[in-house]
Amino acid sequence: MLIQQQDQQTQKNAAQPPDILSTKDLLYAEDILSWNLNVIKKAHAYTSMCQDKEVSQAMKRTCQLHMRHYQLILGHLEKHMQKTTGMAGGGRS
Repeated sequence: MLIQQQDQQTQKNAAQPPDILSTKDLLYAEDILSWNLNVIKKAHAYTSMCQDKEVSQAMKRTCQLHMRHYQLILGHLEKHMQKTTGMAGGGRS
């Protein structure tokens, strides 16, 4: 029973992301943003080049999907920055 409770607690803790992002984390996030931006640009360019409407629509959906991903990741980074800057300046008066 105790082991089961510890496993459940470990799973709850694992679901919480750490409050600190390492340099490696930030570099990885930068790569993800770059990859998404690159796909957005390519999908947008291919959309205008396509003659087939189905392919064009697929490229538009791809563009929209990666735009949502880009905005979501950027939003997470912005929240983290607000949280960390709030922590850094919160103790001073």
